Amino acid sequence: MTSPSPANDSIFGPNVLIFDTSMGTEFIQEQVTAIFKQMEANEFGQQRYAILFRPGCYQVLFDVGFYTSVAGLGQNPDDVLIKGGVNVPAYWMPNRNATCNFWRSFENFAVEASDATNKTTTIAVSQAAPLRRLHIKSAGGMWLFQVDPATGAGGWASGGYMADSLVDGVVLPGSQQQWLSRNSRWGSWANGVWNMVFVGCDNAPSQANYPKEPYTTVEATPVVREKPYLCASAEGDYFVFLPSLQTNTRGPSWIGTPTPGAQIPISDFYIARPDTSTASSINSALSDEKHVLFTPGVYNLDDSLRVTRPNTIILGLGFPSIIPVSGKPALCISDVDGVTIAGLIVDAGPLKSPSLIEIGPPGSSARHTSNPTFIYDLTVRTAGPTAGENEIGIVINSHDVIGDQLWLWRADHGAGASWDTNRTKNGIVVNGDNVTIYGLFNEHHQEYQTLWNGEGGRLYFYQSEIPYDPPAQERWMSENGIKNGYASYKVADQVKDHEAWGLGIYSYFRDAPVKLENAIEVPNAPGVKIHHMTTVWLNGVAGSEVTHVINGEGERVYGNSPESAMRQTMNEYPHS
Repeated sequence: MTSPSPANDSIFGPNVLIFDTSMGTEFIQEQVTAIFKQMEANEFGQQRYAILFRPGCYQVLFDVGFYTSVAGLGQNPDDVLIKGGVNVPAYWMPNRNATCNFWRSFENFAVEASDATNKTTTIAVSQAAPLRRLHIKSAGGMWLFQVDPATGAGGWASGGYMADSLVDGVVLPGSQQQWLSRNSRWGSWANGVWNMVFVGCDNAPSQANYPKEPYTTVEATPVVREKPYLCASAEGDYFVFLPSLQTNTRGPSWIGTPTPGAQIPISDFYIARPDTSTASSINSALSDEKHVLFTPGVYNLDDSLRVTRPNTIILGLGFPSIIPVSGKPALCISDVDGVTIAGLIVDAGPLKSPSLIEIGPPGSSARHTSNPTFIYDLTVRTAGPTAGENEIGIVINSHDVIGDQLWLWRADHGAGASWDTNRTKNGIVVNGDNVTIYGLFNEHHQEYQTLWNGEGGRLYFYQSEIPYDPPAQERWMSENGIKNGYASYKVADQVKDHEAWGLGIYSYFRDAPVKLENAIEVPNAPGVKIHHMTTVWLNGVAGSEVTHVINGEGERVYGNSPESAMRQTMNEYPHS
C-alpha cells in the first residue's frame, strides 16, 4: 500500500496519504479500505500510516486498524466532515473482543455516520487509541465497544481516552471497562463498568453514587495545553498549530471560538523519514534549532536524541516507532522550558537501556510553571514486536511536567514476552515536583509500575494490570523480601503532598498462585489523598489474590464469584 498515487506524493513520504475533495470518492474509498485490510490484525507489524484529509466533505465509510492515524488538516474539527463513517471494529478477535485494539488515533475532524452503520460511530478500542478534537455528529451517538452478534453481548474493551471533543448525542460505553474523558462534551453518557473518569467535561455524570456508579468527576482541568496538530492552509501550505497553555478549563477548546495558539511553519521542522534519517541527522537538525516531525515507520537509532532547546516540538504522524539499539535512552530532554513530545512509540532495543525517555537529567532543579514540558500520546513498549529490555520506561526528573495519555507496557504477549526476557523494573519514575498526568496506563512491569518520588504530584485516571507472569511468589517480593509483590502505584515514603483520582488496578496471575499485598501504597501524610480506587481479579491461578486496595485497607480480590471476590472499591484514602 505504498505505491505512488496522488495521495501520497508529498514531503511526508509514501505512508502519509493526503486526500482532497477533487480526488473522488471511489479513489479515496479504495485507498482507505486497502489500508484497513493490511492493518486490521497487524498487531506487531512494521507498517505505519497516516490518513489525512484537507478541508471539505467526504462521502466515505471505512474502518481503522493498527498503527493508523486519521486526522483532518483544518484549523478546527468541523473543517473536515466524513459523511459516511469512520469506525474501529473488533472483527479480528473472537467475540468482538477489543482488548488488543491498540495503536490507532482519530484527530481534528467531524464524522456523521450513515445508515450503513445505523447512524452510529463505533470505536471499540483499548490502550493507545486516543480520540482528540472530534465532533461526532452521528445521530446514533458513539459506542465504545462492539456487540458480538453470536451472543448479543458486548465484547470486552479496555480503553480508553478522549479529549477536546464534542459528541452531539449519546456516548455508550457498554462493556468498555474504563475510560478517561478530558475537556469534552456530549448529549448524554449512558453507563460505566469499573472506572470512568471525567476531567473538565460538560454534562459529565455525577460521582455522588460511587462506587455503585463508577464515575469520578473533576470539575475543571487545572492546567493543559492541547496537543499540537498538523494543518494545511487554503493555499496548500503546511503548518503545525501549537495551542496555548490554559488553566482551569472546562469543555472543548474550539467551540464558539477557535482554539487559541500559534502557527509554526513546516519549514521550521526537520521531516524525519525511516529510510533516510539517523540519530546523527536528527540530532544535527535539533542542534540547528529545528523541530522534528517523524513520518510513519520504524527508526533504529544508535544514539539518544538530545533535545536541548526550549520550546522544541517532536511530533509523530502515524505511530512512528523509535528503537534505541545501543543501550542508551531513545530521548533525553534537557531541563528547559516548553518541550513537546507527542505521538511516538518508543520500543526497547536489544541492549538494555537505563530508561527509554529521560525528561531532565538527574538533579534537575529549574521551575517551568509558566511554560511546562508536555508529553502526549506516547507508548513505551518492552517487547511485543521483538525482544527488548530496559530498566525504566519514562524517568521524569524535571519539575512541572504534564503528561497526557501515556501507555507504559511491558508486553504480556508477542515476541520476547517472558519473565526472564523482557525485563523492566518500572513503567514510570517521577522525581520532579508538581508533575501532572492525565491518563496513565501502566502495565506488567516487574517491580512498582509507578514510583512517584516528587512532591505535588497530581494524577487523573490510572489503569494498571500488574504482571501476569511472576513464576513464583519468592521471585516477586518487595521490601527486601518481606512483602508479597510490588504495589502498582507507589508514592514514596517521604512524600508529603500528592493527590490522585480514579485508580483501577487489575490482576491476572497466569503462571503461579501469587499474592500482592497492596495495589496502592502511599505515605500517611495530611497532604496525600487518593480518591476512588478499585481492584479487580480478572482471572488467574487458584490461590492468587490482591490482598488489599491500599495500605492494608480494603478486602481482597481472589476469584470470579461472588461479585465481592472479583471487585473491591474504596471511596477515599484517608477516609473522609
